[in-house]
Amino acid sequence: MTTNTRRLAMAILNGFDAFFAEYKNITLGAQARFEAADWHGAQKAIRDRLALWKQKRSIVAEAAYTITGGSVENRDNWEIAKQEYAELIQNHDNYEIAQSFFNSIYCYVFDHEKIRDIHTFALTSNQERPPIASESILKRYRFDGENAADIVRSMLDDCEFNIPWEDQQRDVGFIMEVVNRVLIPKIRDKDKEVYVETLESLFFRNKAAYLVGRIVSGDFNMPFVLPILHSENKSIFVDTVLHDPDDISILFSFSRSYFMVDTSIPSEYIAFLHRLMPHKEIFELYSAIGMPKHGKTEFYRFAVGDTSKSEEPYIIAPGIKGMVMLVFTRPDFGYVYKVIKDRFTPPKDMSQEHVRQCYSLVKRWDRGGRMADTQEFNNLAFDRRRFSDELIAELEKEAPSKISVSGNALLLKHVYIERKMTPLNLYLKDCNEQQLESVMGEYGNAIKQLAAGNIFPGDMLLKNFGVTRHGRVVFYDYDEICPLTDCNFRKLPEPKNDEQAMATQPWYEVKPEDVFPEEFRLFFSGNQRAKKVFDALHSDLYDPAYWQGLQETIRNGYVADVFPYRKKQRFQQRPSF
Repeated sequence: MTTNTRRLAMAILNGFDAFFAEYKNITLGAQARFEAADWHGAQKAIRDRLALWKQKRSIVAEAAYTITGGSVENRDNWEIAKQEYAELIQNHDNYEIAQSFFNSIYCYVFDHEKIRDIHTFALTSNQERPPIASESILKRYRFDGENAADIVRSMLDDCEFNIPWEDQQRDVGFIMEVVNRVLIPKIRDKDKEVYVETLESLFFRNKAAYLVGRIVSGDFNMPFVLPILHSENKSIFVDTVLHDPDDISILFSFSRSYFMVDTSIPSEYIAFLHRLMPHKEIFELYSAIGMPKHGKTEFYRFAVGDTSKSEEPYIIAPGIKGMVMLVFTRPDFGYVYKVIKDRFTPPKDMSQEHVRQCYSLVKRWDRGGRMADTQEFNNLAFDRRRFSDELIAELEKEAPSKISVSGNALLLKHVYIERKMTPLNLYLKDCNEQQLESVMGEYGNAIKQLAAGNIFPGDMLLKNFGVTRHGRVVFYDYDEICPLTDCNFRKLPEPKNDEQAMATQPWYEVKPEDVFPEEFRLFFSGNQRAKKVFDALHSDLYDPAYWQGLQETIRNGYVADVFPYRKKQRFQQRPSF
């Protein structure tokens, strides 16, 4: 093994440690930002933290050229460097994330070409370690049958906020109502000791802090989450108790922004969260706590393993074909693959780079539970034999520059991977009246919540929204999104004569930033049943004044409240501020 490869491995590890130190420093400021109600600072911190990985990757890759004396592109050296690196991180607390950083440097140097497990840690962590224990990151309270209220008070006090509780005794009372109604009946007959456990670090996102824990007795395990919010008088309060598994799953949803949680060893928190939500995949949880790059590594391993166990072919995804994206999937896979077409269907006339920038914006923005997270891959290899003839023909027609075939290998040069949902237009075909009422309410709320977060979806056709298994409506087509404040919302001009009234094209000047909300009714042109329900619930979206008012609010510095649970679950119905 050469000196150069050893130095290369050490430089990559130093780069990872530098990344993680800065990552931790940004995260450590989350509680102070929350206490100061510095919501704009919190948004900037999220963006800054997301940018760290690429910043450190560029620095280390540049150093790699110097360290190797110009032989950085010799793959034999990387095979040796991987072995050296594996030895260096053998006892590293965050070896699995350090492996992802090594992979990232390799992919940067070789422009994502010929990624093999012999050179990277692409498919396996190559580490044999015992199951991760959680005791060191937990605060534990023994329940004796009578001390529930004391435990609740201790849990709140142990959060160690530097601002006062608005009315802690009131909050303890609210929580005890839930404890006595829901929790106590489930543990009353337990013959083993009962404990309440909470993670020592709070989870911060948007304008809330979350205390995450569980009640445990033997094999019994019941999760709970306490959302903590700011009041108008610069104090804090508990907003509700989340204890239903679906509610907690939604809190950690793929459609929400990443948490800030102070953890020196993220895998310890992932292990605990996975016990609370065993249906969540590991890659989902890493992404949820703000480690999307390692989440991508874990997703790749998951996808490769899932594909190897399946015999289903890749097919064109159900629904109306997109004008910008070609979308395909496997019937038994919970995700879709999205490839940017070489030529867009009119009237779409933006560039491919514009589409990429839109997807990048979504990654950095507060998604508010209404935009799906994506994984972006370059040079992703597939088995050509698994592709249906129809899909191959579509790829060759719509995106020939994005594919490369060699024998049985099909390479996609650029692809986004996104959670599979039922397209809203297809959902509406089979839903009953109750489901229609609910999903149209969700559709309008999704548009409004995106707008409140300073996102204008642009193309609000029903086919561009999906319905999750929880019945939530999520936007997933990003090629026309932009900040709401960049739009000019106008009322449609009244025609002055018959010629103008009968014109098939606008007779008035229309600039690229102009939006006419009255035209949103056209989104329902094929479904009058849905339009009738939507009009009854959200007709304010047709009024330019509604959108102009939101713009003024955002420009005045307002940051929207985002509740990852139903408002009726709140202990008190408070106005947003």
